[in-house]
Amino acid sequence: MKTNRITLGWLCLLTLLSSFFVACKSNETETNLAEVQKPNIIFIYMDDLGYGDVSAYQAGTLITPNFDKLANEGLRFTNAYASSATCTPSRYAILTGTYPWRNENAKILPGTAPLLIDPAQMTIPKMLKQVGYNTGVVGKWHLGLGNGNVDWNKEISPGPNQVGFDYSYIMAATQDRVPTVYIQNGNVVGLDPNDPILVSYDMNFEGEPTAISNPEMLTMKWHHGHNNSIVNGIPRIGFMKGGEAAKWSDIDMADHFLEKAKAYVKEEAQKDAPFFLYYAMQQPHVPRTPHPRFEGTSGMGPRGDAILEADWIVGEFLKELESQGILENTLIIFSSDNGPVLNDGYYDDAVEKIGNHTPAGPFRGGKYSLFEAGTRLPFIAYWKGKIQPAVSDAMITQIDLFESLSALVGSEAKTNDSENLLDVLLGNSQKGREEFVLEATSRTAYRKGDWAMIPPYNGPALQTSVNIELGNLKEYQLYNLKDDPSQQTNLAESNPEKLVEMINGFEAIRGENGNQIEALELK
Repeated sequence: MKTNRITLGWLCLLTLLSSFFVACKSNETETNLAEVQKPNIIFIYMDDLGYGDVSAYQAGTLITPNFDKLANEGLRFTNAYASSATCTPSRYAILTGTYPWRNENAKILPGTAPLLIDPAQMTIPKMLKQVGYNTGVVGKWHLGLGNGNVDWNKEISPGPNQVGFDYSYIMAATQDRVPTVYIQNGNVVGLDPNDPILVSYDMNFEGEPTAISNPEMLTMKWHHGHNNSIVNGIPRIGFMKGGEAAKWSDIDMADHFLEKAKAYVKEEAQKDAPFFLYYAMQQPHVPRTPHPRFEGTSGMGPRGDAILEADWIVGEFLKELESQGILENTLIIFSSDNGPVLNDGYYDDAVEKIGNHTPAGPFRGGKYSLFEAGTRLPFIAYWKGKIQPAVSDAMITQIDLFESLSALVGSEAKTNDSENLLDVLLGNSQKGREEFVLEATSRTAYRKGDWAMIPPYNGPALQTSVNIELGNLKEYQLYNLKDDPSQQTNLAESNPEKLVEMINGFEAIRGENGNQIEALELK
C-alpha cells in the first residue's frame, strides 16, 4: 500500500508538472502568436517614383541596391496600384482605405488647404492605436492642415495628430509649395516670433521678390507654374513672407527627414508597444535637390540623382532597424504615390539626360494619366524571416492595406472599399482583388482582371507641359493588359461584349454618371 501511494503520488506530481509545462508552452505559443500578429509596421512612401525606377523590376537602367534588397528579399508585386495618379488623393486613400474620388475635395491641394481627412474618420494610425500601437509620421503630408485659415505662427490644428498620429514631423504640402518650413506636432520648427510667417496663394506680399520680378535671384529655372516666391534660389508655388530662421535647406531635406525617422525608431524600439511609422519621402518630386554628395551619380541629372539619394536613405534606415534589433519584427511596405514625371515645372535636365532609362517601365502614361503608368507602381512587402522572397502577380491596391493590416493586428475595423488581402500581402495566396476604380485629376477608369477600361473624356489627349498622355479620348477605350501591357490596341469596337461588361462593372462601383467629367487642364 505504501509503495502504491508513493507511485500514485509520483504519477500525480508528473501529471501536474506535465499540465504545467503544457500550459506554459500554450501561453508561450499565444505570446509568440500575439507578437507575430503585431509587428512594427512601416510605410516607406516615395513621391513620383515609377515602376521602372526600381532596378529589381528590370524595367529601367537605374541601379537601386537598397530598394532591391527589399524587393529581392521580400514580396515584389507586379500588378499593384496606387489609388490615384496624383499625390493628395493617393495619400488620402492609403491612410483611410477609401476611394479618393468619393471625397470631392481629394485633389492636389495648395499649401493652405484645410485638413482633408475628417478627424472623426477612421484611419490606419487610428485603427492601430486602438490595438496598442504608437504611431508616427515623418516627411511629406500634403493632406491639408487646419480649417483653411492657418496662422503659421501658432499651433496648427487639426493635422496629423488629430487623425491618429502620436508624433508628426512633416512639411505641409510639397517642397515646391510654400510654406517652406518643417512642422513638428503642429508647430513650425525654429520659428522666430519676431519674424512671423505670412502665406498666400492669391497674391504676393508688397515688396517680396518673385521669379517674375527678380529672375536674377534664381538658381533653378522654372518651366511652368512655379514662378511665385523664391526660397533658397528656387521659385515656388504660392507666396510667402517672413519665417527666415525656420526655412528648410533643400539639399539637406533627405538627410533631415532620415534623422527624424531614425530617431523615432530608436525611441520606439525601447518601448514595449509596437509602432507604426508612415515615412513619406519627398524624392523624386520637384524641385529635385539632391545633396551635393549625390550630384552627378546617376548621369541622368537631378531626378536620377535624387532617386539614388533616396535609395541610399532607405539603406541607412534599414541599418537603423537592424541596429535596434527590430528588423525581424517589422513589416515594411514600400511603394509610391503615383507614376513618374520628368519635367514637372522646372528645367533640370530630367528630359535631356533620360538616356535609355524608362521610368514608367513597359507602361503607357505617367503621373496625371489614366493609362497604366499613372497608378501601376513598385509595391513591395518585406518582413525578414516571415515573408519569403517571391514575385506576386496578384492585383492589390494601396487601399487594401487598411483591411489587410486590420486583420493582421486583430482589429475589426473595415471600410467599404478596402479588401482583406493579408494572405496575398504575406505571400500565402495569389488571389488578389478582382476589380477597382482608379482616379487621375478627377477622372476615373476601371480595372478588372486582365482588362482596363477608360470612359470617354473631353480634354487634351496630351498634357503638353509635362509631355504625358492623359488617357483622354471621346470614345471608350478597352485594353487587354495581359496581351498588351503598353495599351497600344484599343479593343472597344472589336470586343463590344467585354466593353459592356466593363462598363457595367465600372458603373456598379462608380455610379452611372461617373465618367461625366470634363478632363482637367493641369495647373
